[in-house]
Amino acid sequence: MQPIADIRRDYKLKSFEETAAANNPFDQFTIWWEEAINSSIDEVNAMTLATVNSEGKPAARTVLLKGYTREGLIFFTNYNSAKGKDILENPNVALLFFWKELERQVRVEGVVEKISPAESDAYFNSRPVGSRLGAWASPQSEIIPNRQYLEDRFQQITAQYPEAEKLERPVYWGGYIVKPNRFEFWQGRSSRLHDRILYNRIMPEEWKRDRMAP
Repeated sequence: MQPIADIRRDYKLKSFEETAAANNPFDQFTIWWEEAINSSIDEVNAMTLATVNSEGKPAARTVLLKGYTREGLIFFTNYNSAKGKDILENPNVALLFFWKELERQVRVEGVVEKISPAESDAYFNSRPVGSRLGAWASPQSEIIPNRQYLEDRFQQITAQYPEAEKLERPVYWGGYIVKPNRFEFWQGRSSRLHDRILYNRIMPEEWKRDRMAP
């Protein structure tokens, strides 16, 4: 077995200079996002969401980006889940995209809030029927006795709503938007001399851009 400490990779694929960086981080995110999409990365919209509760305890998990605007980045979940409870106690969160095929990562820090019920309804109604039923069936983050319990709940919901395509969104399920105050774009480089371009929001529509040491 190869020693864990010997696992390493030298990054040589691309570079990222300040002169190539957009003035606005959302523009830069779009550039990298489109390159990631065109690179056929599996689960390209997967991002790590980090939260901290009222006791200062951090937690991280993978969620899926479902849209973004100049206002922020959007994902959906159960509001009663562990992440939803953390967000209720502390709205400061962090996101991390890691696109290893491009030797890149994007870090985002900001404040999260719920999107409108109408926006959550629109997305919920666009989901596959099984996913809509699953949102009703799963008491996310709660301890359950076994897998059969979940399967039984799913079957009960399915029987209760034979026209599942008309199933309305649960009030405890919906979207959040992360409104960033900080972006970092990381491009892997050889000898661990990585390129790191940082954006800090200083005004609603104004960002300060800096290079960080790797």
